[in-house]
Amino acid sequence: MAGTRIWTEIDYERDGKQVGWLYLHHSVTRSAYGELMIPIAVIKNGKGPTAFLMSGNHGDEYEGQVALTKLIRSLEPDQIKGRVIILPAANMPAALDGARVSPIDQGNLNRSFPGDPDGGPTRQIAYYIDSVLFPMADLYADLHSGGSSLDYVPFISIHECEDASINARGMEALKIFGAEHAIVWAANKDARYSTNASTLRGVVSVGSEFGGGGSVSVSSVRMVERGLLNLLRHASIMVGKPELGPKPTRLMVVGGKEDFVYAPEPGLFEPFAELGQWIKKGDPCGQVHFVDNPARAPVPCFYKNSGMVICKRHFGRVERGDCVAHLANDRKA
Repeated sequence: MAGTRIWTEIDYERDGKQVGWLYLHHSVTRSAYGELMIPIAVIKNGKGPTAFLMSGNHGDEYEGQVALTKLIRSLEPDQIKGRVIILPAANMPAALDGARVSPIDQGNLNRSFPGDPDGGPTRQIAYYIDSVLFPMADLYADLHSGGSSLDYVPFISIHECEDASINARGMEALKIFGAEHAIVWAANKDARYSTNASTLRGVVSVGSEFGGGGSVSVSSVRMVERGLLNLLRHASIMVGKPELGPKPTRLMVVGGKEDFVYAPEPGLFEPFAELGQWIKKGDPCGQVHFVDNPARAPVPCFYKNSGMVICKRHFGRVERGDCVAHLANDRKA
């Protein structure tokens, strides 16, 4: 494949603080020679490790976007040794639209790696991240939340890969972040996801889910801000000791499809459990009501495993096949 078609005036090797754009050519009727401009910041001070911090992988997930926008304004070169690359709205069209996927090509950036330089805008963005930014990085953080349709118990996460050394260093970064909950994704090695794609490049990577419901959580933003500084200190990019949270990190895992519950019918979903609640296999998860035919009995759905409700649907209306909840369990040593 040809090299990336995205260009930038940013010099990744120059000391100092640069805030600019990635330019992605986008020729349409209203703008024949137009460019999609994706904001990027590089803060560099001499030689040292590189941290690549990203949010806006999905445009309707906001805590990371808020935290990284603030970090761009506050972080100065004299505070670090090495380099910090910040991409606060990676799928910029989706971020501006407040949507999970791009309104231009309906592209889900977190299902688009390693990307394609000749593909649509979303796949071109993925290709630039994979071929240009990942090779520069020693540490990568992809900041997510539940978006418009889901709510999460806030957690930091890693995706385990085939490289035991990367897994061990990822586990260190996960614990040092300081979140109360952490998920180790052992089963999901789908290389279309950014964290899995980055580990194939040899990068120590963490993911996350911080809240959701299309809102901005005060406590989650604070957790992200504290955790990012912890990661930079852990990587020896910033000086100082990590500031851990009030509780030790609880390591958890999400299994296979048995941990997920899906709406059996279209209608109005009534959940029976709250986030953080522990349930047993066979417990009812909720039921779908039919307000257009109120005499019809609701259709229930059930948990197929035991565990803690770490995610639940935010929207009340569902279509058949919508995820309405999923579980996590404590990780066995």
